[in-house]
Amino acid sequence: MSILILTACIIFLILQIAWFKINPFIAFIITSLLAALFLGLPIETISPVLQKGLGEMLGSITLIIVFGTCIGKLAVSSGAANVIAKTVMNWTGRKYVRLGLMITGFIIGIPLFYSVGFVLLVPLIFSVAHQFKLSKVYLGIPMLASLSVAHGFLPPHPSPMALSSILKADIGLVLIYGIIVAIPTILIAGLWFSTRFKNIKTESDHEILNVEEITNQGKLPSFGLSLFSALFPVFGLTITSLLPLISDNEKLIAICKIIGDPSIIMLLSLLLCTYTLGIKMNRSMSSVMDDYTQAIKDVALIVLIVGGAGCLKEVMIVSGVNETIVTTLNQVNIHPFLLAWMMAAIIRICVGSATAAGLMTASVLLPLLQSNDLDPNLFVLSVGAGSLMCSHVNDPSFWMFKEYFNISLKDTFKSWTVMESLVSVLGIVFIFILNALIH
Repeated sequence: MSILILTACIIFLILQIAWFKINPFIAFIITSLLAALFLGLPIETISPVLQKGLGEMLGSITLIIVFGTCIGKLAVSSGAANVIAKTVMNWTGRKYVRLGLMITGFIIGIPLFYSVGFVLLVPLIFSVAHQFKLSKVYLGIPMLASLSVAHGFLPPHPSPMALSSILKADIGLVLIYGIIVAIPTILIAGLWFSTRFKNIKTESDHEILNVEEITNQGKLPSFGLSLFSALFPVFGLTITSLLPLISDNEKLIAICKIIGDPSIIMLLSLLLCTYTLGIKMNRSMSSVMDDYTQAIKDVALIVLIVGGAGCLKEVMIVSGVNETIVTTLNQVNIHPFLLAWMMAAIIRICVGSATAAGLMTASVLLPLLQSNDLDPNLFVLSVGAGSLMCSHVNDPSFWMFKEYFNISLKDTFKSWTVMESLVSVLGIVFIFILNALIH
């Protein structure tokens, strides 16, 4: 009975977001409250349970997401993202232009939110398409596949960060495994798949800002400094995760444990970028802080949505429904990774939000992970892969792609929707392959 109640609550959550257009944070709180009532929690305990779930979730990831957003904002406003894009494009040239765009999308996609990276890089795609007389969709798919994979698989993006917190995964290993899975995924879903769109024509060009107009008007950072600053969190998390695996030095392991804490790494990265991309580029501290203020405003709602998912998770734990889920799912003859992928994919198709799909799935399947000898890092990636499945008309990214590239609805489904589905399917395939190799 408790599973039926939880299923009904999740369906109601999906309807609130997809049908009634209720803000996802409010929808999570309403659903958590109803779930607590119907699952029999004493009325006087419901409010403390919701507060505990919200607090524990936000306490574990808020600093990371906020610091990561500030770094991404500064990478754009300082011109660092533009410098990286232009340098990579100069290296690859016309012959490998799509490979250059794909690499650019992946590098810039790690510190930037998907929507920010999209708006930043679309003018570059249009500029290259005009210069080489090539289809914009043909050039755009590899880059946008990279952005999408980074958004769904890699910390410090909100969904992978929240999933890592819920599932008690090692963020450094999630990042390393995510990059390993991402590379073949974007090569196939981006580079290879885009070859069929050489002849897709846009109806007319949109007047969009040139890439140069997005950057600051002062001194631009070098490519090396831009790359080092933007990817310092990646370097830091990777090094502090790998060193304890190859060294027995207790002091070194202790240092890695302290510095390798994601919140500390992100704070160090923020301080570094404040100097390298801000003060060093002759920007005043107040202008840098203005960027950070805007970035925090932009990410506030996402942080609250993640906190709302924490409320639902806590209700499940306190009510004991998680134990019932374990008993039931252990009787299902399907690999937990595949089950996680399928559930996230179904919710993604219904809701349209990759972040919401990932959070709902993780909240429900957490007990399954705890009762099985599974790699939580690959479990995070399985949910992330499923959450990217089949972007269609209820996903804002679908309409961003259609309107910016000015193509028909049919061509949008053929290109964007199929590309996102390929990313999802290939992701889970390579996760199983990686699981077989490391376990």
